[in-house]
Amino acid sequence: MPSASTSDNIVVRILKSIFFKNATSKAGRYARNTSSLVQLLKDTLAKSNSLKGAGYDALREKVGLLTRLLKAYVSGNYRTVPWKTLTRIIAVLLYFLSPIDLIPDLLPVVGLTDDIALIVWLFNAISDDLESFRQWESQQNTVSIDTEIG
Repeated sequence: MPSASTSDNIVVRILKSIFFKNATSKAGRYARNTSSLVQLLKDTLAKSNSLKGAGYDALREKVGLLTRLLKAYVSGNYRTVPWKTLTRIIAVLLYFLSPIDLIPDLLPVVGLTDDIALIVWLFNAISDDLESFRQWESQQNTVSIDTEIG
């Protein structure tokens, strides 16, 4: 497992890469286009669900939370996500989907290293916004259960 400084170095390289800059430049357009955002969600879930093995459980869980947040945003149910957070999530998911990036996904085992490092970085960068969404989401689940019982 890479050390924290190695992971930080990878993230710095990713954030400065042409691949991430390209994803970032597209993120605003995706955020404003519901059909593009829905397709991004479908593609992201398909890729994360295709990753087999217990080693990818944490990654699938993180991607699941991000896609649930974006689904709630698209549906209009959750709009309190800041624009910067929204575009960061989209840029990271676009990067995650791209097979050609800093470390091409075609390389066995190491190909997803940069994707995982970037998703971990994202979770740290937007942790407060993710916590707000988790709280909102749990309140929605409580309301649904209460409605079904009553």
